[in-house]
Amino acid sequence: MENKKIADYIQTDTICLNLKSTSKNSVIKELFENLKKCGLVKDEELALNDIFLREKMGTTGIGRKIALPHAKTKAVNELIITLGISKDGIEYESLDEDKVNIFFMFLCPENQTQEYLRILARISRFIRETRFVDSLLRARSNEEIEKIIREEEN
Repeated sequence: MENKKIADYIQTDTICLNLKSTSKNSVIKELFENLKKCGLVKDEELALNDIFLREKMGTTGIGRKIALPHAKTKAVNELIITLGISKDGIEYESLDEDKVNIFFMFLCPENQTQEYLRILARISRFIRETRFVDSLLRARSNEEIEKIIREEEN
């Protein structure tokens, strides 16, 4: 498998820079609704259930204003990622108990565990950088989000 970058998996037209949700469950549903727009989710009910099941195992609110709701699922044939930003932040049962502003949601086929872990690790590494997080929060367009991520990956 070629070494794809995070930005190669992001469905740019599904990014939301102004999430409307005010709770953990509603933000997961809102992000998922956006992800469905890419047309790559084969079984919408299964995919959403798998995300909620993963969340029950332990919060994906990893701290530093970031959450990574995700799931390995039979509902997709390829890894897909969307991103959402909440200007006010959302209570998310985050590890550091702070509100979450940036959400990377992704779905991965069950047979692509290595790629899934590679992308998860890469995102986790990028978000440790305050500069990167601040840039995402300041972004004014979906294309700018993609550009910020591509520049971080180079």
